[in-house]
Order: sequence, then structure tokens, then C-alpha cells
Amino acid sequence: MSDNSLELKGSLFPMSVLHCADLSPATLHTLLSAKLAQAPAFFLQAPIVLNLSDATETPDFNRLKNLFAELKLVLVGVTAANPEQKASAHAAGLAVLQAGKAALKTKEPNTSPPVAEVSDNKAVASAAASSSVAATMDSKVIEQTVRSGQQIYAKGTDLIVKGAVGAGAEVIADGNIHIYGSLRGKAIAGASGDTSKRIYCYNLQAELVSIAGNYWLSDSLQGKFWGKSACIKMQDDSLVISELV
Repeated sequence: MSDNSLELKGSLFPMSVLHCADLSPATLHTLLSAKLAQAPAFFLQAPIVLNLSDATETPDFNRLKNLFAELKLVLVGVTAANPEQKASAHAAGLAVLQAGKAALKTKEPNTSPPVAEVSDNKAVASAAASSSVAATMDSKVIEQTVRSGQQIYAKGTDLIVKGAVGAGAEVIADGNIHIYGSLRGKAIAGASGDTSKRIYCYNLQAELVSIAGNYWLSDSLQGKFWGKSACIKMQDDSLVISELV
């Protein structure tokens, strides 16, 4: 008789990858504290992989584990490590991960939103409109503005907000998110891991946008599409923004 009480199955989970050339604990504490302050709830106990492609030395991984724990983050492993760094990471109980092909193409991470082709704008706007009509059949609909400190979660469906999402507010959906007003807080679509989901808003001024665990903070969004109607989606393993016209 076979024993099926224990199973090991392959699976994928979204994890944040940290790129930083200076991995000294003091520098990391300063930089991470400032970054976490922008979206503390989103990063709480978040699993982190440390990208070592820019590191010139082998860091003290035990000290870094303690630092991440102090900041309520979980350092689970490293990537782009040389043999010495791999050995040191293993000794500290960390996983050594291999980055996907897309992540190996360039050494520097892309910190600004890619510009979508202009020819796609009308198609995106049309898709947003038609999707909104269909979504109202079974979506979670919020008739008013979501204010600071509020959190709305649409489990297993789309979320439609007929007002704005204020700074300090958070809207989350396993499906798409449609905001018929300004997005000044945080919007997290595809929360269950579906990378095909999108975020639509009439005025992009977000603190954070995320699709299936891939996210940008405000400082990465303040470019061409800031203050405009926008669609955020995943494309080639990266977030892409298009203007709705």
C-alpha cells in the first residue's frame, strides 16, 4: 500500500528581488527603511531574494538575515551569486536560486515603466470599457471613494470602484481593478497570482501598483503617465503602462 500523506510538487510563488550594490547592513537598513515606509502593509513579512550581480564582496548573510527579520522581511535566498557567495549563502541556511532567462538579459534592473506602443492605446481603452461592462455582472462594486486606512478585497472576482482611492487606502482583487477616479493609494490586482489581470484608473497618482506580486512604487510611476488615465498590465515578465485615450 502506497503512502500518499507526503507530496512534493513544483510550484511558483511571486517574490521580491532586491538589487543593491552596497550590501552593508547599515546602508541596507537606511535604504530599506525608507522604501518600506512607502507601503508597510504590502511588504510585511514579504519573502525577499537578494540579487548579487552588483555585489563586489561576499556579505555576512547571517547579519543580513537578522536585519531583514528586524524590518519584518524574510530573506529566503540569493541569485546571481559567484561560487564563494553561494557557499556562504548555503552556510547561512539560504537558498541559492537561478534567475530566469528574462532576468539574465541585463545586469541593471529596469526601474521605470516601459512605454507601450501608441497604436495600442485605443485597443486598451476599448478593452477597458468592454471589460468594465462585463465585469459589472459579478464584480464587487464600491459606490463611493475608498478613504485612507480602508482596505477593500474582491476575492475571486474583479473590483470596481466608482469613486477615487485615497492616499493610504488599499484595493485588492484576485481579478482586474477598475477605478473611475484618482488612484492615490495602493492597487493590487491578480492577488491570487494571475498575471493576465490589469489595473485601470482615470488618474494615476498611486503609492503602489501590483499585479500578481510584481509591483512598482510611486517613485517609479512618476513619469509620462503620472496624472493621466492609465492601464497597468504584465508583459514579458514586467509591468507595462498604457494611457487610456
